[in-house]
Amino acid sequence: MAIRHFLQFSDLSLPEFEYVMERARIIKRKFKNYEPYHPLLDRTLVMIFEKNSTRTRLSFEAGMHQLGGAAIYLNTRDSQLGRGEPVEDAGQVISRMCDIIMIRTFEQEMIERFAANSRVPVINGLTNQHHPCQVFADVFTYIEHRGSIAGKKVAWIGDANNMLYSWLQAAVIFGFHLHISTPKGYDIAMELVTAEASHYTVFENPSDACEGVDVVNTDVWTSMGYEAENQARLAAFDGWIVDEAKMARANPDALFMHCLPAHRGEEVSAGVIDGPQSVVWDEAENRLHIQKALLEFLVVGKITE
Repeated sequence: MAIRHFLQFSDLSLPEFEYVMERARIIKRKFKNYEPYHPLLDRTLVMIFEKNSTRTRLSFEAGMHQLGGAAIYLNTRDSQLGRGEPVEDAGQVISRMCDIIMIRTFEQEMIERFAANSRVPVINGLTNQHHPCQVFADVFTYIEHRGSIAGKKVAWIGDANNMLYSWLQAAVIFGFHLHISTPKGYDIAMELVTAEASHYTVFENPSDACEGVDVVNTDVWTSMGYEAENQARLAAFDGWIVDEAKMARANPDALFMHCLPAHRGEEVSAGVIDGPQSVVWDEAENRLHIQKALLEFLVVGKITE
């Protein structure tokens, strides 16, 4: 099997996404039933963190252990990456000592250069431009709750960040429509948009973007790395909170999603995130199951049971 990477959402085809989701359902059922499943026995995942994380580290490390393998944590403080070792050299060395690599970093260019020099699959655990594993788990979560997402409408309320660009790629592959509302000054960077215009609509008013949608999705107003802009963002995002009034504009069975961590009273009201339409905890858990299925697919390819 040729080396496959998952650096952005568009790296897999629809049939491959559907296969991995079916494997995630099987692997999730085994996990819930305490049924041991070790397809990656003696395999090693190296996790490189240039940005901190709770969910990404926990889900990948626990997931690799549950699949029978081992996970090694590296950060820039404790490795040569933080001392200026060329990314290309690091890719050559690290990929000779493990079976798969996950990187959580800043610029997409870094992970692309690393993957180009890797002998094993590389997974994007987050960059400033893309967050494909989170959006994969979110699409899986929607399908678990409501069935096919094809033909549905998803609202994105917030700044144009890595989540939005991965949602745009997902809209093309899964065939749904994205309603986007961003504050002035935090608009879409068109050079990062690969989706055709028919897959998304931009709204000036965030309430209008929620009209008739099946999912309302948001994120923190100040993502990691942008802390110095916090006060300016608090002012610019005034009115972009997802509250009960905006959810009332969505379809009655619409779901609320958030990749977490969340700030109640800023981007989302407590009544929405803790309310009956919220599936945020399922999204968080599904990072584990989707990533286990993705690890299995990228390391050993398609399998049948």
